[in-house]
This record gives sequence, C-alpha cells and structure tokens, in this order.
Amino acid sequence: MAGGAKLLVVDDEPSLQDIVATSMRFLGYQVSVAATGREAVRLATDSHPDLIILDVMLPDFDGLEVMKRVRAAGVDAGVVFLSARDTPADKIAGLSAGGDDYVTKPFGLEELAARVAAVLRRTRTDPDSEGVLQVADLTLDPETYQVTRAGQPIELAPTEYKMLRHLMINANVVLSRQQLLDAVWGTDFYGDDSVVATYISYLRRKIDNPEHFDTPLIHTHRGFGYVLRGPRH
Repeated sequence: MAGGAKLLVVDDEPSLQDIVATSMRFLGYQVSVAATGREAVRLATDSHPDLIILDVMLPDFDGLEVMKRVRAAGVDAGVVFLSARDTPADKIAGLSAGGDDYVTKPFGLEELAARVAAVLRRTRTDPDSEGVLQVADLTLDPETYQVTRAGQPIELAPTEYKMLRHLMINANVVLSRQQLLDAVWGTDFYGDDSVVATYISYLRRKIDNPEHFDTPLIHTHRGFGYVLRGPRH
C-alpha cells in the first residue's frame, strides 16, 4: 500500500516526530515533517500529501485549525489525528471536523501503521472500471473524481466522495450505518458509527443544499439507515 504514497507528519515533540517519520519511511512511504501548524499548512499546500499524521496540540494553533486551513487551500489528503485526549467527545470532534481516524497517545507504531494503511485504502482508491455514475441530476466520474449536480461542480473531501460513491452504486437501496461504516471506513475502523450520520450531514449540505437544488436525494429511513434516490414521479 505504501507504493509512492506521500505522508506529512506533524508533531512538535522532536522524539515522537522522528520515530513516527522513521517508521513510516521504513514502510516505504515518502515522508516530510512539520513541527508547527503554520509549517504544516505550508508544506501540505506545496506538496499535496496523500495523508497527514496530525498532532492535535501544536504550539501555534491546533490540528483542527490546520485541517481547516489545509482543506480551504484545496488539499484533500486523508487525516489521522494524534492526541493525548482520549475522551469520546474529543474523538468525535476530530472525526466530525473531517478527520479520517483518531489515534490516542501512547500508541504502538504497528497500530499507527495499520490505521494509516486503512485510511489510504479508503482515500487513494484507484479509478474504477465502471463509467460515470448518475442518479437524477447528480453525476460522479470515477476517473476524474469530479462530482456535479445540475451541472454545478461539487467539491468533496475524500471520505465524503467515498460515501457518496457507495450510495450512488447502491442507489434506491437502504444502507444501514454499519454497512456504510464498513464500506467507507473499513471493517478495521475503531470509531463510533455516529460518524456516519456526521458525514451524511456533510453530504446533504453540499448535494442537497436547498439554496441550490429543489429536490433532496439523500433520505433517512429511521431505524434502518440511508438511501440515495431520485425524485419519484
């Protein structure tokens, strides 16, 4: 999985930064490092890594702000947060902000490597053999990763894209939270399935925004899950 993947390791503890970067290079990843939020934003914007291993606590501003600025700059890298904060609220905050995984300190390097590989499997999917997916006026091109609705381009983060693609492939089929969790985050994901509802809300803001589109495409079946379908005539 490492083959050519670029990682950015962001941590202000020199010893931890060094051991994480060294272990990732040993696994075959291309690794750059940063010790501050500003340096992380600059490097991510310049090099567009495939994944960022991002400490939540940094000397200038926190990892959530780093991710916000990186996303605003058009960098759609996967993000694995590192943090000594291990409460459910902290984890949910990181994942709800758009992170792909959340690893608490102290952690084993083997565990971190497995988490990194799992996120890369989700966010570096090769273009698929199927053609352009279309449901009503929503289209997704797996070769270019472009998504449009009614001709308007829609920018999605990698995890949002993967969830939308799975919903479109299974259009008109109600998918449970667990099915979406397994398809998008993988069966080795350690988090809570509430992250599915969070990402559904992200997608709705983008593809079902009532200011731009008249008909919602993502529907909730309470007690069962979610379905993407076109308008019924």
